[in-house]
Amino acid sequence: MANPIVHWEIVGGDVKKLSAFYKNIFGWKIENTPMNYSIVDTGDPGVGINGGIGAGEGGAKHVTFYASVDDLGATLKKIEKAGGKTVVPPTVIPNMVTFALFTDPEGHMVGLVKDDGQH
Repeated sequence: MANPIVHWEIVGGDVKKLSAFYKNIFGWKIENTPMNYSIVDTGDPGVGINGGIGAGEGGAKHVTFYASVDDLGATLKKIEKAGGKTVVPPTVIPNMVTFALFTDPEGHMVGLVKDDGQH
């Protein structure tokens, strides 16, 4: 099974400022949420990938992508055997997503999303 990229995030200090910047530059539809996270619709169904803009804990700033996988735990074990490290273990956000984050051997942050069968 292929593991498609299904989501991306831009994480930084000022969610509203970042959201306004990307909305102005690319014309994206951006919906702010009470969780200090903005949902981004890039505007062309069937082409491109939607994402989010959020606040980083402790001043963290990064851009990452999320791959869809069948089994988060098994994938994280495979990643760790290959030299990566789990940053956020499988985490459920009710009625939204189950995800995990890891770093590759060079420290790049990458996300995993449990495949819910909808893509």
